[in-house]
Amino acid sequence: MSRTTDARNFFQTDASESTRARKAAKSGNRNGNPIVLQSKILNAIQDPFSPSCIFVAESAGCVRKVNVETRDTKVIYRGPTAPVTTVAIGGEGGNTVFGGCWDKDIWSWDRDTKIASRRYKGHSDFVKSVICARIGGNDCLISGGADSKIMVWNTKTGERLYTLRDKSETMMAIQDLTLDSTKSSASEITVVSSSSDPHIRRWRIGLEGASQIIDSAESTNSAPTRATILEHETSVYKVLFAGDDEDNDLWTASADGTAKCLARAKNWRTEETYEHGDYVRAVVVTSDWVVTAGRDEDVKVWDKATGKLWHVYEGHYDEITALVLLGGEKQVVSVSIDGTVRTWGLTKAALNKAIKEKDEKGKGVAKEKIQPKKSLLTAEEEAELADLMDSDKE
Repeated sequence: MSRTTDARNFFQTDASESTRARKAAKSGNRNGNPIVLQSKILNAIQDPFSPSCIFVAESAGCVRKVNVETRDTKVIYRGPTAPVTTVAIGGEGGNTVFGGCWDKDIWSWDRDTKIASRRYKGHSDFVKSVICARIGGNDCLISGGADSKIMVWNTKTGERLYTLRDKSETMMAIQDLTLDSTKSSASEITVVSSSSDPHIRRWRIGLEGASQIIDSAESTNSAPTRATILEHETSVYKVLFAGDDEDNDLWTASADGTAKCLARAKNWRTEETYEHGDYVRAVVVTSDWVVTAGRDEDVKVWDKATGKLWHVYEGHYDEITALVLLGGEKQVVSVSIDGTVRTWGLTKAALNKAIKEKDEKGKGVAKEKIQPKKSLLTAEEEAELADLMDSDKE
């Protein structure tokens, strides 16, 4: 029996029909010079070997390399039959592409040949974040899943070294992982995790052992120790470090509608808050700007020095899932559930030009239409993917 994925063939409320019509009308714009892919884009990272390329994780069950300058999208890593939710580059010489998948496995491919190799099995639910690091001279993979577990793998042998979980058993689905380079050494690394609860946790990982960090070496009488970092009201989708070695602060994006800078010198207390206004899925930081994006489909550029909103880039017509800096902080690339990759300028000249054009044209969208791509998922799979993206609202 044939199955349809066209939402118009299913019962819809007035609100959902209005949303569908709005997105269909908005999909015609050319803002951000969109590169249109065939499925939803769930995550993206910078290609460490090319200043103009990114790797994206797609709901069609693949990882794709996208060159935003040449617009080439032909390099594809295939194998999974379920959505790939996260991507990382690592292994010996950075020659391996890793993709965390909806099928609970972590897939890997040779970066040059695109041939699938080892699959890492251990998670009992969706894999939502993967990062790579070297520990004691060994190339390792750290993964976080919707099963609330963090796993550490030796990528040369495929051996699972550790499984970590909050001792309180209250930790919910892992949303993101990032490496704290300031507190890491050749023999031991510090990893920060965020999850579907508002707590941010830190982990110390070495070849001889791994554990959650409870007592903070940075604590003072005015900044007492904390078992977790609690500065948001609900789910934290993104964590990253930005700044120099002495001022390498923690930046966060949350479902509470804010992005925050948590100061290392203040034992991770909030230094700055950016009121994005809706779920914030992504944040990146340059020397001049803080850029946020998420469910409201806008890319917002904030003046880092003053905290004021400088400009709003409009173009996506569905939730933005990731931001990537390219060109030495001169551009930010956004990817979205709408299946498009868009590029926005971050130089003062580019931003001033965008502000002027927006003033002249108003908020209308371009007449030229980009036809929305037909989803490769069934209606049931689309609903389940929506639940996955929204599972953090609890």
